[in-house]
Amino acid sequence: MNSPFSALRRRSRTKALGFSLVELVVTMSILAILAAIAIPSYSTYVLKSHRTDAQTALLDMASMEERYFSTNNTYSANPSDLGYTGPVAFSIGSGYYQITAITVVPATPPAGVNNGTPATYTFTATAIGNQTKDVCSTFTVNSAGQQTATGSDPNPNVDCWQ
Repeated sequence: MNSPFSALRRRSRTKALGFSLVELVVTMSILAILAAIAIPSYSTYVLKSHRTDAQTALLDMASMEERYFSTNNTYSANPSDLGYTGPVAFSIGSGYYQITAITVVPATPPAGVNNGTPATYTFTATAIGNQTKDVCSTFTVNSAGQQTATGSDPNPNVDCWQ
């Protein structure tokens, strides 16, 4: 009844029930390598996706400023005139950027041989909170339609506004 094969069968069954320490260490090593690659890539992607908050808000403010100019023949430095609530420095979108500068230069009338200067505006959004880790820290839009960016990116005007 007790054959040598039954003991062998019992031993092979118990061995197949769990993982060895080597298998667990190899699995954990593979997971650690994948996490070391994936987490920084994901963090960079999230920071990059938040840039659209600043870009959208600045372009929206520029369009509102142009609308205000078309009815009042002057630009406004007051965000409430453009339909925004809050002070000059206010958070936009989900709170990753803040409008830190609204610069309006009124037009000067022509005098003598001088043709005068047109009215201009400049809006600047600056990263706040965790977004300051991004390579694009500030975005600027002006009345000429120029979109500029600054930060640690080697070519921020091209890379940040894409």
